[in-house]
Amino acid sequence: MSQKPNQANTSDVIQVRYDKLDALREAQRDPFVLTTSERDTLTEAIKNNFEEYENKTVCVAGRLLSKRGKGKVSFMDLYDRTGKIQIFAKFDDLGEEEYGFLKKWDIGDIVEIKGFVFKTQMGEISIHATGVKLLSKSLKPLPEKYHGLTNTDLRYRQRYVDLIMNQDVKDTFVKRSKIIASIRRYLDAQGFLEVETPMLVANAGGASARPFTTHFNALDEDLKLRISLELYLKRLIVGGLEKVYEIGRVFRNEGVDTRHNPEFTLMELYQAYTDYNGMMDLTEKLYRHVAQEVLGTTVITYNGIEMDLGKPFERITMLDAVKKYSGVDFNEIKTDEEAKAIAKEKGIEFEERHKKGDILNLFFEEFAEKHMIQPTFVMDHPIEISPLTKKKPENPDYVERFEFFMNGWEMANAYSELNDPIDQRERFKAQEALLAQGDEEANTTDEDFLNALETGMPPTGGIGFGIDRMCMLLTDSAAIRDVLLFPTMKSNNNN
Repeated sequence: MSQKPNQANTSDVIQVRYDKLDALREAQRDPFVLTTSERDTLTEAIKNNFEEYENKTVCVAGRLLSKRGKGKVSFMDLYDRTGKIQIFAKFDDLGEEEYGFLKKWDIGDIVEIKGFVFKTQMGEISIHATGVKLLSKSLKPLPEKYHGLTNTDLRYRQRYVDLIMNQDVKDTFVKRSKIIASIRRYLDAQGFLEVETPMLVANAGGASARPFTTHFNALDEDLKLRISLELYLKRLIVGGLEKVYEIGRVFRNEGVDTRHNPEFTLMELYQAYTDYNGMMDLTEKLYRHVAQEVLGTTVITYNGIEMDLGKPFERITMLDAVKKYSGVDFNEIKTDEEAKAIAKEKGIEFEERHKKGDILNLFFEEFAEKHMIQPTFVMDHPIEISPLTKKKPENPDYVERFEFFMNGWEMANAYSELNDPIDQRERFKAQEALLAQGDEEANTTDEDFLNALETGMPPTGGIGFGIDRMCMLLTDSAAIRDVLLFPTMKSNNNN
């Protein structure tokens, strides 16, 4: 007799299913020996084209999610990847043996149905079964139909059950796939080349984040998981590819909350012979294109808030945003000491190593960021927080950088890329000093990247998009875990 795992800790309901499997095997009908299905039609095609399929014999396959009826007549709902269809089965059509096996099917079983398409007296498009087959036995019961899988922790851990029980979850991930495909179509049409760069790197640069570290036994070297795509993509600009992008996972050893997961999807692109103004234009057009193509509209609603991607995106400098929302004009602040004094006055916490530019950024995060609801480019960041960005020629304390905001969230980060290797080396030195002072997110010097810059990089604009946050907004999803099929979670040894 087949024994269920952890028999003492599970219900008799599971053992009943194992017993049914034993009976099937004794009858030489083990579903797990079947290797394929004769399915030739999807449920959506039948329901969308009933006139074409009426009275036609089809073969469908999918998961059984409901059963009803009694005696010699049964009704079932079969779900495939496109939707559901009702199955009508009669003892008289299938015969005693086949109908007897069908009656023992359980909710969750994977089945194949052959039959002809018709419409019931109630007007429901259905399949009248003439042949049935059990393709796979479900040995664990699904959650009760009308309450579904509602435990949030369990939904994320058992995403396979979540997808079965919650159609809106499946719709979200279908939409996510369409969003990424739409991004690719747009960029490919603009002449960008999609590339792949290393995930395991000796120097995890390109962003301010703490990396994950591992050891490569074959070379006896410590390596890091990348935190950004930037430095390798810029090497390709040096190599003359001119317009490149990558969509891939990056890894940051940081906390988890509704907008952060240590493993997430980033899209970065770089274009030679343009600057951050070109990146602003590209961002507007890309977001508009994706929303229109995937959602059919440029007006989106997130958590009840309407945002219009069809209008020109607002552009504001960080200095002006801070002045507008905090009342502090950092143009009037000349020294680090003055900045620290006003921070204390306004209750802004800072570290002793922070300079005026760091404190300006803290003011923005505290007072202004939450107001960036409609699509907004926040421009011209202080040089202290932008180690890979070109200085503004007229004001070298600031750089040609913008962050794109919606719903109070940072959605993208872009630069006029620093291509001066001498300046870049000095910026790396400043980052190394911060690292020595205990800043675990500071960059370290990347000699090969400096070598690439010394070879010569043209003026370049670059941008990084948070794909997960974009998917959250376009699917009205409350948390980043809702748009990640398998979010990072603490191990559960009871699974």
